[in-house]
Amino acid sequence: MVLYSMPSSGNSYKVRLLLALLGRDYSHVPVEARSPGIEAAKAAGQLPMGKAPALHLDTGEILTESNAILWYLGEGTGWIPPDPLARARMLSWMFFEQNRHEPVIAVRAALRCYPDRAEAATPERMAELYEAGQDILSLMEQGLGEAPFFGGARADLADIALYGYTHSAESRGGFDLGACPRLRAWIARIADLPGYVELMPDA
Repeated sequence: MVLYSMPSSGNSYKVRLLLALLGRDYSHVPVEARSPGIEAAKAAGQLPMGKAPALHLDTGEILTESNAILWYLGEGTGWIPPDPLARARMLSWMFFEQNRHEPVIAVRAALRCYPDRAEAATPERMAELYEAGQDILSLMEQGLGEAPFFGGARADLADIALYGYTHSAESRGGFDLGACPRLRAWIARIADLPGYVELMPDA
């Protein structure tokens, strides 16, 4: 397999993290935003949706969208629970991540970290994203309850999906997890999983 991924992106990181936790072999092609590499990959048809990540399979098929790639890689492994209700709950968190979490937590981080987006980081916009993000993080804190993972007793794909941008919400997004001790403990648990790899923001 060949993975085209953006080193600093949480969406791309989710895929690299699951591949590492599964111990799967693959080749990595870094395509950072606004780089000649990503423009070349687009021109060559390597990024069918025009963005990373894109997983090129041995069959010649290309998978896009981070959570869809997670599902494909997780099929037949312990990362997808066998119980239908548990799978549905996992998917609900994955939908939450892309529909509510990523558009706020990831966007604020992007406005703070990418120079080409600084113009859009107005005080009003940043304050709006901060307030919305803190609410989202509080929902996650409540959602964990007393369980160690969002999947309950063991981690599943929902944890991988949510971890991508949550683990750097403070350092890159400027959010405050001081009122979220369960969330902080969850972040530490994911980082302790065998095979864990870190984000590559400076790659």
